[in-house]
Amino acid sequence: MKALIVHAHPEPKSLNGALTEVAVATLAGEGHEVQVSDLYGMNWKAVVDADDYGPDASDPLRVVLDSGRAFEAGTLAPEVRAEQEKLLWADVIVFQFPLWWYSMPAILKGWVDRVFTYRFAYGVGEHSDTRYGERYGEGTLAGKRALLSVTVGGPEAHYAARGINGPIEDLLFPIQHGILFYPGIESLPPFVVYGADKITEADYPDLAAAWQRRLRALASTAPIPFRRQNFGDYEIPSLQLEPGLEPAGRTGFGLHVRD
Repeated sequence: MKALIVHAHPEPKSLNGALTEVAVATLAGEGHEVQVSDLYGMNWKAVVDADDYGPDASDPLRVVLDSGRAFEAGTLAPEVRAEQEKLLWADVIVFQFPLWWYSMPAILKGWVDRVFTYRFAYGVGEHSDTRYGERYGEGTLAGKRALLSVTVGGPEAHYAARGINGPIEDLLFPIQHGILFYPGIESLPPFVVYGADKITEADYPDLAAAWQRRLRALASTAPIPFRRQNFGDYEIPSLQLEPGLEPAGRTGFGLHVRD
């Protein structure tokens, strides 16, 4: 198996840094090939601008069309193309990051903004009366899996179904469904470390062991069963869930997960 770890924390000695080290050692120890994109260590530029698209950038800048032209022409910024090549190489992508303000750190969002270009991660496939592009279960990155490893400051109860911060499944839905599943990547259930700031040296060995178990089970873990777009669950072109498919009592994001 080929594994890409995308690490997004500014402090190498942080808990996130330690978990990335565990992931590299565990996966390599199991005989897997591993690459790491340490975004802070790479001094990753987090903003999209005309420099990403070279001579294919228009004036005024049109991010979608310019990124697609640059992708197809092979003129994307070298660091962007390198990350796309890593994604194409990988069988599984592990994202290691802290949950900051209910989302991923800005540098990781900037990685997505720059790397998931038009014609690479979206804007592919047939658009017709029966299909609405290859997305949500299809696409360039279909067949790959991803695992979010997320550190959270608050206790687990704050992120439960009745918790004040909202269910962790809902907070991660925009990433797991909207970013990853959109170009075809299946998300495994996340590995979430609650109360991360209160983890002590005595707690760490058990935490590291739990993380190792999750990593060793990557191949056998069932992904979150998000509904695929073009396989009968949605009306096209409205992309509304077909009547009668609603699980009893389920609303919101949960409608898009099969029983």
